[in-house]
Amino acid sequence: MKSNEGSIVRCISILYRYGQSYIAKRLEYLNIGSGQYVFLMTLFRKGGISQEELSNHLKIDKGTTAKAIKKLEEEGYLVRNPDLRDKRAYKISLTPKALEVIPAIQAAAKDWENLITSGLSEEESSRVEQILQRMAENTCHFKIEDEENGK
Repeated sequence: MKSNEGSIVRCISILYRYGQSYIAKRLEYLNIGSGQYVFLMTLFRKGGISQEELSNHLKIDKGTTAKAIKKLEEEGYLVRNPDLRDKRAYKISLTPKALEVIPAIQAAAKDWENLITSGLSEEESSRVEQILQRMAENTCHFKIEDEENGK
């Protein structure tokens, strides 16, 4: 068995925490927190979607999504418009202000990725991405099983 020093969980935790800190510092001047930029980027890629669709896509609980949406709406980055198909729901869309900051968000994310993959060959970097995607898929299966078992 591997020592705890180099465990996968520990390494992922370090990457996540330092990544959140790095992104938060880079976007601080925009009043966008490290936990909020993913919502903006998802809406940029997917267009106007409901809050529930956003939660499901990001695999983030509804309460956390609601808080992030509220903060981003208060900052003028998002608007909610009634869903024409479902009168109980709202479509969340980016404002022109949000579209202006997308390049800064993309640059911060790319810079972080370049930093953590420095020294890796293109092949190694690609392999790491494939492995991490597979690990993420594994967690989604776990979550589905958990929900099916009422947990």
